[in-house]
Amino acid sequence: MKHASSICALVLLFALGAGAQDSAIPTSQPLLAVANTASFAAETPRAFASVTLIPAESSGDSPVGTSSASSNLAVPQFGVINVEQSYSFQAYAGYTFVRVYAFPAREVNRNGVDVSVSYFFRKGLFGVEGAVTGAFGSIGNESSDFAFYGGGPRVRVAGPRGLEFWAHGLVGDAHFGPKISGYTQDGLTYEVGAGVDIKAKWRRFAYRLEGDMIGSRLYSTTQYSPKISAGLVYKF
Repeated sequence: MKHASSICALVLLFALGAGAQDSAIPTSQPLLAVANTASFAAETPRAFASVTLIPAESSGDSPVGTSSASSNLAVPQFGVINVEQSYSFQAYAGYTFVRVYAFPAREVNRNGVDVSVSYFFRKGLFGVEGAVTGAFGSIGNESSDFAFYGGGPRVRVAGPRGLEFWAHGLVGDAHFGPKISGYTQDGLTYEVGAGVDIKAKWRRFAYRLEGDMIGSRLYSTTQYSPKISAGLVYKF
């Protein structure tokens, strides 16, 4: 009986020791969690040092379930910058100066207007143009006007700072006065040249500078007449 009491006492002590160990295990878990959290916090700045946060532009609150950190991340929006909008049509009007070599050893200067309309296929580089030039003056007491109208291809290339470089070639008819008996005042004529359009302050408008050479045959004489023009372009 004495030995049985001793055995029961040992079993009771063992059970109490095991219960004390079980109650001590949960207290060590919070300490371990705190240690892991501190270690993660110390490594976080190093892990995200190369990440750039972009504020998201939104008119409302973040969706439910979205953290504040994720709501501050936005996908960059890419766009085209400083690209001029192109148009299919261009209408031009301006001043022109033509030096006409009408007769052998005789040239006359004429001032007038230059008008043209151009259309570019699919708003691209290549197009067609129709143009009319009228320049006015006199020889002695006789009115002496020069006129040209024609059409042909046109090409343009975009340059820096809103510039547009272009070239054209036109074929048509020219007229020069006064009328001289036995000679024709009209003849097949061509015009080749180039110029630059400079972006204006107003949208759809540009300033144009142009230089051309007009080749014609009037009064049984071949003429090579230089022409310069300056005016305003409207794009639509």
